[in-house]
Amino acid sequence: MDSRVNERRSKTRTWNVVIMATGEIVNRVANSALVTIDLEDYYPKGARICFDIKDWLYEGLVLREKEFRTLVNTHDWAVYKDQFIALHCTSDAIIPGWAFMLIRLQLSGIAKQVVVGDLEALETTLYQTIISDLDLHFCENKPVIIKGCSNKPVPQNAYLFLIDKLQPIAKSIMYGEACSSVPLFKK
Repeated sequence: MDSRVNERRSKTRTWNVVIMATGEIVNRVANSALVTIDLEDYYPKGARICFDIKDWLYEGLVLREKEFRTLVNTHDWAVYKDQFIALHCTSDAIIPGWAFMLIRLQLSGIAKQVVVGDLEALETTLYQTIISDLDLHFCENKPVIIKGCSNKPVPQNAYLFLIDKLQPIAKSIMYGEACSSVPLFKK
């Protein structure tokens, strides 16, 4: 066992001597053709708002058209300037489709994006647009790592949208970090 430890130590010392003799440490990842895509880098700036129409319903359950239209027309929509809005109803009421369309018309030209659903549906819609507009020519015939850990709410569907766009052009696709990636696809 001692001879193995000494052998490893001598190899380590030799390696360190080579590094010291050349005076430079080579970063093989930085020098490779590997492309890293972090979807967090494309996260659109702006506030996200869940707009619950439950409070605009009679007893939280029934949509009365006249009262609803009055509330929509008198509400101060300017407070949602340049924000991303998810319209939803947290009660078990059945909401006609025109109700959300009426609100959307009021937010036209004010909010950056409006969807019906929760915040995940909003983020999914945002990323679907971003990825469909994304120019990925720099990934052609190259190995690509899709970075997985993020501090921002990148929806799982965004990774699927990205895979769909990368698969025809990338040499290979991996998930994770350069030091510990999971292979997903290889031509």
